[in-house]
Amino acid sequence: MKRVKAMVLTGYGLNCDNETDFSLHLAGADSRRMHINQLISNAQGTSAMPLEDYQILVFGGGFSWADDHGAGVLMASKMKRHLGEQLKAFVDAGNLILGICNGFQALVNLGLLPGFDGRYQDREVALTHNDSGNFIDSWVNLKVNTQSPNIFTRGLSRAEFPVRHGEGKFYATGDTIHRLFQNNQVALRYADDDGNPANGHWPSNPNGSLSDIAGICDPTGRIFGLMPHPEAFNHFTNHPDWTRRKQALARRGESIETEEGGGIAIFRNAVEYFRD
Repeated sequence: MKRVKAMVLTGYGLNCDNETDFSLHLAGADSRRMHINQLISNAQGTSAMPLEDYQILVFGGGFSWADDHGAGVLMASKMKRHLGEQLKAFVDAGNLILGICNGFQALVNLGLLPGFDGRYQDREVALTHNDSGNFIDSWVNLKVNTQSPNIFTRGLSRAEFPVRHGEGKFYATGDTIHRLFQNNQVALRYADDDGNPANGHWPSNPNGSLSDIAGICDPTGRIFGLMPHPEAFNHFTNHPDWTRRKQALARRGESIETEEGGGIAIFRNAVEYFRD
């Protein structure tokens, strides 16, 4: 079986690295956590663990640099200054990049998303303060665009993940949003309980994101950013309704088929992409 290597960035306030690393291991990846400074040092030296040795790079969730100058801003600045060329080469080599929450914020600040016409340095969208003005921590329903080229959501039509952010509102010009939909780069949208787009209604749309956009990919489908946290649903007991669902199954004489949480599919799709 082909060995698929994944790297999860950590350091400077990123705090979802352990769950993300764990999820990648469950999905079959040979995953490791690496501090941003170590990655930069490796790139500048003769390390045996350079970025090009990996196939999957994850910018995880958290509060890098405490969101001091805006969410993901300083992280993007540091990465662009020290690793800009390496990141471009990583993408050009056909590898995958995933940005979750703060990682999504960093990817849009870097310009890796939306990546129109292969331009991976132009900032064209933003993730800004929630309409409520408050930090929000809740579970959301998501509608998956099955026509999207996004590698990470293959085979999915709906999902449920938690959101935890104060700056998650997706914002862009009307022309940019139109182009994202036209290219099927809008991979995830916030949805109601029936799986229909939230139409901006709170709490289904938790932050006021324009057009209910929860996640986008680049035109190749190999770079994906989303505000919800798939790594936070790595086991069925992560879900707030797990006891109720388990009891409902028991009353029908059934049991939970798998203890794996719904978020692992996102990571497994990435791993299987290279094995296929």
